[in-house]
Amino acid sequence: MVRFHPQWHRAREIVRSGELGDIHAIRAVFSYYNVDPRNVRNIAAIGGGGLLDIGCYPVVGSRFLFEAEPRRVVALIERDPAFRTDILASVIADFGGGRQLSFICSTQSVGHQKLEVIGSKGRVEIVIPFNAPPDTPTALLVDTGATMDTSLARREIIPACDQYTEEAEAFALAVLGRQPLPYGIEDAIRNMRVLDAIFESERRGAWVDV
Repeated sequence: MVRFHPQWHRAREIVRSGELGDIHAIRAVFSYYNVDPRNVRNIAAIGGGGLLDIGCYPVVGSRFLFEAEPRRVVALIERDPAFRTDILASVIADFGGGRQLSFICSTQSVGHQKLEVIGSKGRVEIVIPFNAPPDTPTALLVDTGATMDTSLARREIIPACDQYTEEAEAFALAVLGRQPLPYGIEDAIRNMRVLDAIFESERRGAWVDV
């Protein structure tokens, strides 16, 4: 759903414009605190854990903004001793050409989310990248590094948008034959291929090709 929110399209426009210079890195955090054993997110047998719940968003977001697929990944993962789900994951993905994604996702840390694209001349930050509120505006920060405290960063306000409604509308229009789906099953498979490689990196303790 995040790719249906205009804040993501505006961020990609900024990346494409060259304003940030050469794009080197995407850095993201997505976390919440949930230790309820009855919650599906904490039941390993049915796909619980942070990577499948929220780690998928930094992956899909970086693929969207880099407009490329990662070549290899490496991960450090901690698991809950009782749930056996991944509760903290630090991941690096190599997109080639000097481009890297690094992200942390956690199901037992303070609630927080952030994503920024870092280039040679500037960076753009999506302030609420994943759980954008449907009824209030969101913001992007475009920072050239003029001050270390970001006080001179440009703030762009994005009008309120319900990204789930936008996603459902796109699906409905595709069912009616009025427009093609922007993303199909192959896109989902590519995203899952990255997540599978992350789990394989945990098992091997090494870099894994995607």
